[in-house]
Amino acid sequence: MITDFLAWAWPWTKALHIVSVIAWMAGLFYLPRLFVYHVESVTRGSEADRLFQTMERKLLRLIMNPAMIATWIFGLMLVFTPGIVDWSSVWPWTKAAGVLAMTEFHHWLARRRKDFIRGTNSRSGRQYRLMNEVPTVLMVLIVFSVVLRF
Repeated sequence: MITDFLAWAWPWTKALHIVSVIAWMAGLFYLPRLFVYHVESVTRGSEADRLFQTMERKLLRLIMNPAMIATWIFGLMLVFTPGIVDWSSVWPWTKAAGVLAMTEFHHWLARRRKDFIRGTNSRSGRQYRLMNEVPTVLMVLIVFSVVLRF
C-alpha cells in the first residue's frame, strides 16, 4: 500500500526534501544577485553579456528547476505521509502559501532572464537587490510555520 511505503520512506523523503530546498534556495538567492551585476556592469551584446546569460541560464535550468521540482515531489510525498500534517492547524496553510509564493518568485526570475535575452530588461540593480530579499522573507515564513507549528 502507498501509505505504508510513504511511512517507511519518511526519513529518506524528509532528508531529500531538505537537500532539494537548500539547492533551490541557493539559486533563488544567487540569480537575482547575478541580475544586479548584469544590469549594473554589462553592456548589451558584449562578451560579458553572453557570459552572464550563460551563467543565468545554467543556474536556472540545471540547478534551480530540478531543485524546485524535487522540492515539490518530496514535499508532496511528506504531505501524503500519514500522521505528518494536521490540516486543521494553521501551519500547513501558511507553509503552502509560502511555497506557492516561492514558486511564483522562481517563475518571475525566469521571466526576467528572458528580458535579458531579448534586451528588454527595464529593472535597475536596486530593484533586483530589493527582490533578492523576497526568498529570505518567504523562507522565514515557511521555516517558522513548520518548526513552531503556528
